[in-house]
Amino acid sequence: MLEILKAVIFGIVEGITEWLPISSTGHMILLEQIMPFKHVSTDFMNMFLVVIQLGAILAVVVLFWPKIYPFRHKGGFEIRKDIFEMWFKVIVACIPAVIIVAFHIDDLSDKYFYNYISVAIMLILVGIVFIVVENWNKGKRPKIRKLSDITYKTAIYIGIFQLVAAIFPGTSRSGSTIIGALLLGVSRTVAAEFTFILAIPVMFGASLLKLIKFGFAFTGLEFGILIVGMLVAFFVSIFVIKFLMGFIKKHDFKVFGWYRIALGIVVILFYFITKF
Repeated sequence: MLEILKAVIFGIVEGITEWLPISSTGHMILLEQIMPFKHVSTDFMNMFLVVIQLGAILAVVVLFWPKIYPFRHKGGFEIRKDIFEMWFKVIVACIPAVIIVAFHIDDLSDKYFYNYISVAIMLILVGIVFIVVENWNKGKRPKIRKLSDITYKTAIYIGIFQLVAAIFPGTSRSGSTIIGALLLGVSRTVAAEFTFILAIPVMFGASLLKLIKFGFAFTGLEFGILIVGMLVAFFVSIFVIKFLMGFIKKHDFKVFGWYRIALGIVVILFYFITKF
């Protein structure tokens, strides 16, 4: 029961930090140290920290279904060309991430950058960037205020910004894409929406790769931990996504920047305390 309770806590943290631009990786590193699972393999843990995201991404599918489903059935069958075009733009934005996986750069990133100091540095740096970008954008009217206004050129640029998160843990995938979108003149609301939709193929693909590498060789306890973690992440994500979409209609992202800086300092302090 204690291991299942830990899975619940991991699911809560995943559901919150996956969508707020504050880095799920930074929080998971701390959580792993504070309450590690004691009856699971290392390979399972590496897989679990990625596949638990499936619960979070299913929340996006549920909440954004009217914006991502390209068919209409009421009053006859209809293909929504605007949604198909949006998905083509999402695919274009995914191309840089596919290149990262194809050249195994993600594995090298895990090997060399998945550590306290690297994560803490990226938490702090991206936090500073959030504050600088929001100050720079203050008073400016966004050029792109609807999902349909995003061009293929803008989509590929957002995909390139996503590479930073793929290479440097602690950046936050949502954080890097939102910053990129803001710099390109996208409104906060549209930046968040496109980021969430972009996460669907990216996170499904990453989870599938991790499951294949793991080989589906679960123990009963490991399977229970994974399912509980995903379910909790799903329900928490529903509330967090709704909160964020409401929050950014009236506020900017600077509060998340300050939080990232504070968390980065905590990660560094935690590292030195545990090391010495």
